[in-house]
Amino acid sequence: MTEPYFQSLFAERIGGANYGKGDAIYKFEKIKRAKRKALAEHPDRKLLDFGIGENDEMADPAVRRLMAEEINKPENRGYADNGIPAFKEAVARLMDREFGVRLDPATEINHCIGSKTALAMLPAVLINPGDVALMTVPGYPVAGTHTRYYGGEVHRLPLLAENDFFPDLDSIPADVRRRAKLLVINYPNSPTGKTATREFFERVVEFAQTNRIVVVQDAAHVMFSYDRAPLSFLQTPGAREVGVEVHSLSKGWNMIGWRIGWVCGHERLVRALADVKDNCDSGQFIAIQKAAAAALDAPEIPRRTREKYRRRLEKLVAALGRCGFDCRMPGGTYFLYTRSPRSIADGTSFASAEECSQYLIAEHSICTVPWDDAGAYLRCSVTYEADDETAEDALMAETEQRLRRIGPRK
Repeated sequence: MTEPYFQSLFAERIGGANYGKGDAIYKFEKIKRAKRKALAEHPDRKLLDFGIGENDEMADPAVRRLMAEEINKPENRGYADNGIPAFKEAVARLMDREFGVRLDPATEINHCIGSKTALAMLPAVLINPGDVALMTVPGYPVAGTHTRYYGGEVHRLPLLAENDFFPDLDSIPADVRRRAKLLVINYPNSPTGKTATREFFERVVEFAQTNRIVVVQDAAHVMFSYDRAPLSFLQTPGAREVGVEVHSLSKGWNMIGWRIGWVCGHERLVRALADVKDNCDSGQFIAIQKAAAAALDAPEIPRRTREKYRRRLEKLVAALGRCGFDCRMPGGTYFLYTRSPRSIADGTSFASAEECSQYLIAEHSICTVPWDDAGAYLRCSVTYEADDETAEDALMAETEQRLRRIGPRK
């Protein structure tokens, strides 16, 4: 097949003239392919899916009813641009109610079409060629990807068990600190499940002030905090002067796919994001913003969702512990991050978490997500589909039965 004339025109940021010719496969695509293969080859063997991680429940019925009403109102048909006041005001009420953080909805809050888009746009606010974004790993790569798109560099900060899954800010070389403009953190942390302490956030503020760096705190899982009350970065003295916090309704409010979230913090950073956003999108559908505002005014929704995933995590930790895994209850998120077994009872060994994950899917129809960025770990999500606690218990029993047969070794 003849190459298209534009093959040599692809931007270097996506591979240049070699775009489309590589055989590298994105981690989650590998998992999806392995799942499809396992289902095709073993149709009678139930797939135990602790993989990708999307809420298994629909948005609250009251939120969906309001959405059904709003979708037919002609006043909602236009462009939303940088968001409607009703949504921003609902965000302000939530931030005050849940965290004691008072924000001006007109200047310190802006909506986004999901937190992913905000994390993709924020590098455009600050990054020039040669600038550095400090990124924790393992973690969500979007801000780092877009940093590279703008000619910047990413300095990786590994989240290690020996550092209690906090980044070692003192390890950053002086020349990197001088060029750094962004520090992207994520607590409660995906995938490690670590929650932030007040002392850690205070250290981050001090680091940002000393090094003249902007902080972006990804708070997508903030309502899923089990070992302490949910904590906003903006509760920290000085935090509003050094950065912004990015929130999402996907997790805590079961609004996966609705694509609605917000950015809040320093008004100049929020305004700069709005200027970039003006050139990227025309805002989320107004009916969705109104439904989301109603969800934010219903504090029982995230609390109910949190307790559901806490219950499921406790069951999973107990089941995996009885099978020989070294795991404990995470501080937050709906993920369990556990060391990958090095071998199993029949002598099979694994050089990486990815090898182990692929084996579990192919041979036993157990789906996990591997992380090898800072040690070999498997991430299990408790967003599996189960109608009630009886179904949860049955799934846990089947999981434990299969893993006991495998015989994981630390």
